[in-house]
Amino acid sequence: MTFQLEKVNSFKQIFSLTSSLISSFDGCGGVELLQDAGNETIFFTLSKWESEAHLNAYRSSVLFQTTWAKVKPLFSEKAEAWTLNSTN
Repeated sequence: MTFQLEKVNSFKQIFSLTSSLISSFDGCGGVELLQDAGNETIFFTLSKWESEAHLNAYRSSVLFQTTWAKVKPLFSEKAEAWTLNSTN
């Protein structure tokens, strides 16, 4: 996610307030915030889910919808998301 520079602190605050709620969502094994080493406006959230069904339930939840409504206006570029599999 790429944010407007002046909105970075707002995003960090939103994440701080919601990360424990996301982590405690059914099927979530935790969520982490990562920031690009070379560009302070680029962030990644890394969350681990028991299954795609759990992730989809979160994406359909009021928690996701209300959080997304707060975060989306802070972007400077369209957000991207990936679903990844561990190779370990």
